[in-house]
Amino acid sequence: MMKLVAATHNKGKLAELEEMLGDICEVIPVSDFTDVEPEENGGSFEENARIKAKVAFLASGLPSFGDDSGLCVDALGGAPGIYSSRYAENAEKRNAKLIAALTDVPEEKRTAKFVCHIVYLDGEREFAVSGECKGRILFEPTGSGGFGYDPVFFSDDLGKPFGLASSEEKDEVSHRGRAVGMLKKKLKEIFGKEHI
Repeated sequence: MMKLVAATHNKGKLAELEEMLGDICEVIPVSDFTDVEPEENGGSFEENARIKAKVAFLASGLPSFGDDSGLCVDALGGAPGIYSSRYAENAEKRNAKLIAALTDVPEEKRTAKFVCHIVYLDGEREFAVSGECKGRILFEPTGSGGFGYDPVFFSDDLGKPFGLASSEEKDEVSHRGRAVGMLKKKLKEIFGKEHI
């Protein structure tokens, strides 16, 4: 089975990736090779994903991928966007800050989308894929499922908050689920099903 290094130190994200990719490859955390967390100074999700993938590949010498994802809220001009994980010091404070920023915004204008870009590289080839899911921001956190902004995001596809969705439901429609689906498709095209 192919070994693939995931350039993340986020345990919640790593668990999701292992669940989604485990049928075609062994997902190895970058922390097995380095504790360095690269500076995400790219100007886009894709640039940040590439920065992470390069660090993972250089540290491990194995096929690697980085992903960068975030929440883009229309009423906030696309913020927090690439700064989603740095919007405040922890998930609870990020969610509280987001809800506060939308205090006077009515429900119909609280539209948002989760975006995920993945960059794969192995020294010979490099490609990028992406996925997104649309919804809106709730007036208060709902449910305890998922992580990050999940409790404040109502998914249009599921018709309920990510905080109330099972991991299987979320993986089907999430930005990361869709981007990982594209990653799997590309890996099968490149390597053939017999090699992964």
